[in-house]
Amino acid sequence: MRVVVTGAGGLLGKRIVQAFKNEEVIGVYNRSEPETSRHLIMDLSALNMKPIEDLSPDVIIHAAALTDVDRCEREPQLARLMNVEVTREIAKVAGKSNALLVYISTDYVFDGNRGNYSEEDEPNPVNVYGLTKLEGEKVAREVDSLVVRTSTPYGSNPASGKDNFALWLLKKLRAGEPVNVLVDQITSPTLNTNFALMLKESVEKGVRGVLHLAGKSQISRYNFSLSLARTFGLDERLVRPAYSRDMKWLARRPLNSSLNVDRAMLLGHKPMTAEEGLMELRRELEGEAR
Repeated sequence: MRVVVTGAGGLLGKRIVQAFKNEEVIGVYNRSEPETSRHLIMDLSALNMKPIEDLSPDVIIHAAALTDVDRCEREPQLARLMNVEVTREIAKVAGKSNALLVYISTDYVFDGNRGNYSEEDEPNPVNVYGLTKLEGEKVAREVDSLVVRTSTPYGSNPASGKDNFALWLLKKLRAGEPVNVLVDQITSPTLNTNFALMLKESVEKGVRGVLHLAGKSQISRYNFSLSLARTFGLDERLVRPAYSRDMKWLARRPLNSSLNVDRAMLLGHKPMTAEEGLMELRRELEGEAR
């Protein structure tokens, strides 16, 4: 099976590449180099997908996106280019190649008014990022595809030198610095390793349509941070409660965008709880430090 992964050097892309290591994997990247023997350096914003088409892929996993929520709000045309138009061109390649398109989407397609969103719930994004990712979903579903939504991904491998929430928090707490963390934003934090294994299994089982692959716990960022402090033996008192109303965000965020993962619980690789994911994160970081 020939698998092409866009965004292969990113937080999710690196683990997806590893999960498919026994297949023929080609990583597509722009700045952050993937851990693959074969890769393509491409600026996807040029909308020239011929290099991908020439590979005759069996599966295209489209993990590349503009995920900076406030930047999407500031630059909606760029957000539409990266999250919709790039996806449209990749979907065309998938159609021509008779390849399965796996599109990585987000919990931010929901408005966050109630949480525990299932695959059947009606999306209603509240910012440009969520809107463009939802449009990307619609484009992907025009061909043979699996649309996978996840939530607050984190992991031991920083992408392009940019720390994810867990690594940022860990550095702050280890330095003895207090952190203000939101009490009123609830998500489903997802360890990227767990996500990649669930994704691989879903592809192998021929799953189609929309599937939520996220952490099992629906938890506030504040409680997740306390759990991280406990897992790593750090001072919980450094974690201080904050509220969305106090944040100087440009884009509005959904308050409870947690995902229902009942379907994913049927997989062999099941969604991890926050505690399980953080313990695995600790094992990964300790293994890398040896």
